[in-house]
Amino acid sequence: DLRRGNFTPMTSSSSALILEQLRFGYPGHGPLLDIPHFEVQPGERVFLRGASGSGKSTLLGLIAGILSSHEGEITMLGRPLSGLSSARRDALRADAIGVIFQMFNLLPYLSVGRNVMLPCQFSRDRAAKAAAAGGVEAEARRLLSRLGLEPSVYWGKRATALSVGQQQRVAAARALIGRPALILADEPTSALDANRRDEFVTLLLEECAASRASLLFVSHDGALADQFDRAVDLTHLNQLAEPA
Repeated sequence: DLRRGNFTPMTSSSSALILEQLRFGYPGHGPLLDIPHFEVQPGERVFLRGASGSGKSTLLGLIAGILSSHEGEITMLGRPLSGLSSARRDALRADAIGVIFQMFNLLPYLSVGRNVMLPCQFSRDRAAKAAAAGGVEAEARRLLSRLGLEPSVYWGKRATALSVGQQQRVAAARALIGRPALILADEPTSALDANRRDEFVTLLLEECAASRASLLFVSHDGALADQFDRAVDLTHLNQLAEPA
């Protein structure tokens, strides 16, 4: 069973992420999400579980800015996104969010190494943090090595030449580079066997702890929940969901 949140909330200005009265539905379909309040603290590692079709990926898409909410407010690092210009919202997301997409979203015409380093081309902040850690390329190589992809073997390979599980780990390295404040992970272990899954989750949690990043980890695999600071079922957040 998943634990309901039992942490002590911090002030709004100190939270990594706050959702308030967030509502969304796809055109031609009924409303999918109605979340009165959800909050992630700095450095907190949150496991979010939900059944297939419950809106987990949609919720991450809203937070990442891929989708636009119909109503409500998303506040990131103390800054309400609705009060920012489009350019400033994009810049904040580029600086503050690393996303491990369910479909990876690797660029097929780039090498593994260039895919991992890509966020540093769009964010001076992440490039500076990677440089401070020893250099952008060195940090990319370190992350790949940590995730079981030896750079001497994989660095120059095209992303499409890798297995699904390997592509998933490249996507994780790309999300982590430059120490963004918030990591969003959408079913990041779906293509991994049990041993690789456990190893991957351990490494992801360690990297987030080292950079003090918050982690919102979305999965249907409730067996992973105990490794996180807090576990939440989307059914408990979403007023539109049918109770299990």
